[in-house]
Amino acid sequence: MEMVDATVLSTALPAIAADLQVSPVSLSMAITAYVLSLALFIPVSGWLADRVGAKRVFSLAILVFLAGSILCGLAESLWQLVGARFFQGLGGALMTPVARLILLRALPRDRLVDAMAWMGVPALVGPLMGPPLGGFLVDVASWRWIFWINVPIGIIGLIAVWRVVPEIPRRARRPFDARGFLLLGAGLISLIAGLELAGSGALPTSGAVGLALAGAGLLGLYGLHAYARLRGERTPVIDLSLLRHVTFRASLLGGLLFRLGGGALPLLLPLSLQTLHGYSASQAGLIVATAAIGAIAMKVMAGRVISGFGFRRVLQVNALASALLVGLLGVVEPSGIGLWILITFLIVGGFSRSLQFTALNTIAFAEVAEDRMGDATSFSSVFAQLSMALGVTLAALLLTLLPAEGQALAAEDFTTAFIVVGLAMSLSLCFFLRLSADAGDHLSRRAATRKGGGGKAVSGAARLR
Repeated sequence: MEMVDATVLSTALPAIAADLQVSPVSLSMAITAYVLSLALFIPVSGWLADRVGAKRVFSLAILVFLAGSILCGLAESLWQLVGARFFQGLGGALMTPVARLILLRALPRDRLVDAMAWMGVPALVGPLMGPPLGGFLVDVASWRWIFWINVPIGIIGLIAVWRVVPEIPRRARRPFDARGFLLLGAGLISLIAGLELAGSGALPTSGAVGLALAGAGLLGLYGLHAYARLRGERTPVIDLSLLRHVTFRASLLGGLLFRLGGGALPLLLPLSLQTLHGYSASQAGLIVATAAIGAIAMKVMAGRVISGFGFRRVLQVNALASALLVGLLGVVEPSGIGLWILITFLIVGGFSRSLQFTALNTIAFAEVAEDRMGDATSFSSVFAQLSMALGVTLAALLLTLLPAEGQALAAEDFTTAFIVVGLAMSLSLCFFLRLSADAGDHLSRRAATRKGGGGKAVSGAARLR
């Protein structure tokens, strides 16, 4: 339900915009609100589960997600939809991390690999189902049903939780960093909202810029606060000291730039297909979903590719390949043979981005001590969601600023936007160049192969731990 909902909105944007009488580009705020809510509340999930109980928090997460879905379907204005999406994101932020925590604590170690593999299935199937489902519901019913369809699914989920999921014992938890959470939350919301509103006209330019600068200032204050807590041997809500590790820093900062594409594409591609080329919502959804085919195929091969070439080479070469494929999406005419070229680029691009995400998510923990894994997981999860929010914001800014004053979006505007996003992704290479040649080898079993000197290639089944 959550993974589908993260992608289902993209193909419905023109229909929602027509109904709410707003620009399709302005609906980027509804996407950003959801992703930003995930980034803000993911760090709270583990602390809350230990204090209240994992099963209870998981049930609460589903209820909040359902309430947010109902409110989204009832929205009669842009700001009502944005607020409902933010509330829905709170449920999503508590759902997946707490579900993972339940598995880790309820199952014996020898069953965790299979359990985590099954838990990864929705993350693969969601992007494949979301865009076509959203397009279908828009064409045959109403955009509101892309949210209301969650209600029966969520009710079944709640019944399953209470009948199947065991009670997980509560654990003592360190005091929650409330001041840090408020500084970080206010800073992120102000920064992203300021950037979103900078070109939309909803606020005067000076007000939007001032809001973004205030957000940056609050984030700076959070940095000072986090440093002070560490000196007092207290852990902040997001531990910035983890950035001392080269691999963790490369994963987060390089990943920030690379994931801009992951955030921008769900806004750029469906809009261009529907507003410029006349595709229906269902047709656009099917085209967009082809990228997930490549992503699913890569999951089977990721271990072999990374073990064979090493993290540094994969991250460097693949960053440029993925950026090039995103830029090329803006120059393909999606009709006739051009449509099949576009679909090919999407499948190969999904394959490439999936490989990069797998490498980034794995190498982040190469130098992190076992007792810091929880902090590192929260930090990387927040940064990944923040990157996606910035990608949506970048796409919306480009589509707002590129057209001439009073003119509708034109093909060259989308072309420029795709190319700019691709160039931003390519800048991630700067962080990957600083990695050592053997960075993360112990995670992919490449070290054993290198030590063996010409031994047999590592099997594709080798797992990235």
